[in-house]
Amino acid sequence: MKRNKNVAILLFRVSIPFTMLIYGIDKITNGTGFIGSLLDAYNLPSFFVYGVFIGEIVAPLMLVLGYRSRLAGLLLAFNCLLAILMAQIQHIFTLNQYGGWTLDLLFIYLVAGVAFYFSGAGKHAISTSHAWD
Repeated sequence: MKRNKNVAILLFRVSIPFTMLIYGIDKITNGTGFIGSLLDAYNLPSFFVYGVFIGEIVAPLMLVLGYRSRLAGLLLAFNCLLAILMAQIQHIFTLNQYGGWTLDLLFIYLVAGVAFYFSGAGKHAISTSHAWD
C-alpha cells in the first residue's frame, strides 16, 4: 500500500483544529468571563482575554485552510500551554474519573500544535511556498 503523508497531515490539520474551534465558538457564544477572572487572579491586563480568540478561532482556521500552518501550530500550542499554566496546573498530576490524565486533551492539542510547526501544512493547503507554511 502506498503511503501518503500529505493526506495524513491534511486529516490531522482538519480534525484537531476543528475540535479546538468548538471551544472558540463557545467563547463567542457564552463569553470569556472565566478567562477574565483568571487574568484578574494573575493581575494581568484584561485585554489579554482577546488572545483566546487567536488561539481558539484564528489559529484553528489557519490550520484547517492550510495557511501559515507552522505559525498557527505555534499559536495553538502557546494557547494550550497558557491554559494549562493558568487554569489547570493544579491537575497536572491527577487522573479523571475514568482513570485518564486530567490534562490529556489539552496536552494532545499542545503537542499537535508543536507537530504542526515541524510538519507544516503538507501539499494539500491553500499556501505551500512560504516558510511559515
